[in-house]
Amino acid sequence: MRELSRLRREVDDWRALRQRTQDALELSQLDDEALRPDIEAEKQALAQDVSQLEVQAMLSGPYDEDDAIIAIHAGAGGTDSQDWAQMLERMYLRWAEGRQFSADILDLSEGEEAGIKSVTIAIEGEYAYGNLRSEKGVHRLVRLSPFDSAHRRHTSFALVEILPQVETDEDLQINPSDLRIDTYRSAGAGGQNVQKNETAIRITHIPTGIVVTCQNERSQTQNKENAMRVLRARLHELQRIQKEEELAEIKGEFVKAEWGSQIRSYVLHPYQMVKDHRTGFEVGNTTAVLDGELDGFIEAYLRSNVGSAR
Repeated sequence: MRELSRLRREVDDWRALRQRTQDALELSQLDDEALRPDIEAEKQALAQDVSQLEVQAMLSGPYDEDDAIIAIHAGAGGTDSQDWAQMLERMYLRWAEGRQFSADILDLSEGEEAGIKSVTIAIEGEYAYGNLRSEKGVHRLVRLSPFDSAHRRHTSFALVEILPQVETDEDLQINPSDLRIDTYRSAGAGGQNVQKNETAIRITHIPTGIVVTCQNERSQTQNKENAMRVLRARLHELQRIQKEEELAEIKGEFVKAEWGSQIRSYVLHPYQMVKDHRTGFEVGNTTAVLDGELDGFIEAYLRSNVGSAR
């Protein structure tokens, strides 16, 4: 029913666009000067709506319509990288807010002096994963460090993981006997209840060694449910990568996604620019990007993927 509802909305959008186009064409054939401003305004609005529907049509991957999980990890660079990880957390939260998506912080590990070591966020909204999958990879920041007494220029790195929250997957079966579940006291903020009781959860999937934690809820049950959401997403991603590797071995083409090469650079000094190294798309307004304006990067990534697929 959810799939049917989504497809009906898509078809209705295209039909409405077709009707508006036909109406505009009929008006233009009247050759009435008084109608020209209205026709020109509708022409621009139609062009914008077509562009948006084009982007939506590119979101045709098997999990693009699903909700997403974002995991951000500070890289080498100490406090600067931890501060950078927190800046990225804010950027994605602002992006979700702008789209009226739900964003729920499942787990947060704070830095010793400032920033965060890691954070896991559940993003719920239509095509959340399809839009966010362009963000997967290493993000690089160049700026004058606010944590350096000499105020020198520093380069910081953070890794962003994007996982789909797949509701049903017949191929993914989790045996309870494969799980080791530990409880501990939360180290984060949350009041005395969180500090005194063992509400935080750590789940280890023994066959793969995958470890997930969740400590942001006051209830141990809620933390366990959220930890299982993340574990399912990570196991699903592991299965997907293994299938890609097997297929790539047959075809002879596979590049593993690892630390080493950044997908995007954010330069705040000596000039201001954000550039995506995969598509060449760049923006000079770094403040807007860090405030969550990512749609240009997302669209450029989707269009480049369509082009490469052809």
